[in-house]
Amino acid sequence: MSRKQFIESHGATCRNWNWSWSFINESERVIIFGAWDRWNDGKAALILSESWARTRKGNKSPGYSQSREHVKLIHEENYRLMTFPMKYSEELHGEDGSGPGKIGKFDPVLTEKVLYRRGSEWYAEDPDAVQHLAEELPSKEKYTEGTGYQISVNAYERSVEARQACIRIHGCSCVVCGFNFGERFGELGEGFIHVHHLVPLASVTGEYEVNPETDLVPVCPNCHAMLHHKKGSSMEIKELQKTLRKEKY
Repeated sequence: MSRKQFIESHGATCRNWNWSWSFINESERVIIFGAWDRWNDGKAALILSESWARTRKGNKSPGYSQSREHVKLIHEENYRLMTFPMKYSEELHGEDGSGPGKIGKFDPVLTEKVLYRRGSEWYAEDPDAVQHLAEELPSKEKYTEGTGYQISVNAYERSVEARQACIRIHGCSCVVCGFNFGERFGELGEGFIHVHHLVPLASVTGEYEVNPETDLVPVCPNCHAMLHHKKGSSMEIKELQKTLRKEKY
């Protein structure tokens, strides 16, 4: 199976099959990226970098603008991200070796990922490897061995899609104090915020349907920690807002 046949079998397409490494399935709202092996540590793969906008010779990279549009759809329109492994060929494109990277081979396997931005680079990460911005849960057991210790905690599955929808609906400013990482830190902080469950997952039995508009809110790390600072319960948003105002004024 060729790369084109593989991508088309998943209902996706691109502008040019020769140089594209990202693809789109409009009907299912899915973006597919090829993940190069040389920029993949097993849990996170670099799929786009601003340094890729130009070839070694300084010409515009033909696939960069398309991939940038696809990243924007994931970030702003809540498209799902899937990747497949690609091997980077040491053979260089172009007679002078100044062209874009060349695919040696690929594995026809799609894996769902989460988009994460670090400065001028975008990574596809395993959902369980992403720093989940979640409630701090009390440990039930601790085992001490020498100078180290192991902590066992209850784990609760969280929907990445629900988190992204919450940010799309409510924005990236903290609902308690109003702090916005993008406004404070510029590009580095763009899109960064914690997401707080108004109904703690630890209090829910089994699965339940999360409504990103009514069940989730964006909060900064400081306010998130304070919301869960009370032992055995979470503070209400309005209660913390009132406490914050007392301290400030």
